[in-house]
Amino acid sequence: MPPPKRDKPDTPLRSDAQRNRERILRVATEELTRCANVPLSAIAKKAGVGQGTFYRNFPHREALVLEVYRYEMRQVADAAPELLATREPERALREWLDHLARFAMTKAGLADAIRLVTSAPGGPAKPEPAPLTEAADLLLRANGEAGTIRPGVSSDDFFLVIGGLWLVDPGEDWQPRVTRFLDFVMDGLRAGAPGR
Repeated sequence: MPPPKRDKPDTPLRSDAQRNRERILRVATEELTRCANVPLSAIAKKAGVGQGTFYRNFPHREALVLEVYRYEMRQVADAAPELLATREPERALREWLDHLARFAMTKAGLADAIRLVTSAPGGPAKPEPAPLTEAADLLLRANGEAGTIRPGVSSDDFFLVIGGLWLVDPGEDWQPRVTRFLDFVMDGLRAGAPGR
């Protein structure tokens, strides 16, 4: 009798397994943002999954922390084309900046957990932010074509300009401060726009 077939690593998850995984990631984001050393069993319990389900998805802390980071980054990146499909380019860019700000505040909360898993000798590397760069490129290109921002703004320029976002303390009431900052960023991008 042949051995049972194993799922390939890139085989899509069943819908219930996908829901479990996403629920674990949402809970882990909240809990790891609060405390870098939260027990994995506490995350599993709060997510409403058993230990077997949890460890089948995330066999160790490093896998969970890095997947939380990738998951959050992917959520922000995926918002760019969705926003462009339903909004004018300028509005899509401004709303995407709000998504990016929430990611930055979450990332700041996760910084200790990320540092713990990536700083160990021989540990995994921090994921590259390529999805965010691609999303920014998409939005900047759409706005450039619409004439709503100054010509020639690259994603490198863009991330250099918004670097201050990562300096905001997520422990304070960050939203009003970040809103003002992002409005300033948009004003700067609009200066010299041919469509104005």
